Amino acid sequence: MTRDFYASIGWNIDFDQSPSDEIRFVQITPPGSACSIAFGRGLVEAEPGSLRGVQLVVRDADAALAMLRGKGVDAEDVQELAWGRFVTFRDPDGNTFTLQELPEWSQGFANRPEN
Repeated sequence: MTRDFYASIGWNIDFDQSPSDEIRFVQITPPGSACSIAFGRGLVEAEPGSLRGVQLVVRDADAALAMLRGKGVDAEDVQELAWGRFVTFRDPDGNTFTLQELPEWSQGFANRPEN
């Protein structure tokens, strides 16, 4: 199950309850994150594996990649772009998540390069 996958890579399982046969609410939080992800049964109309475009900020893309691969996750190599460094992986349902290391200039708007 997807919940167990996230627990195996060190994400906190905040909540996992089934208030009825039609609903199961699972909330997970990546280590050090102020944002959580919710999934389960009866929560959204999207098909499992259809989630794309979620970016979660990490301090170090290289460390995130090493951790994921160390846990057996088939994560893509770090992608270097002007607006950050990115590591992408899929969960067992096929949902895609991208971990982003912010560039130094993003810490202060005044230091932002012009495009």
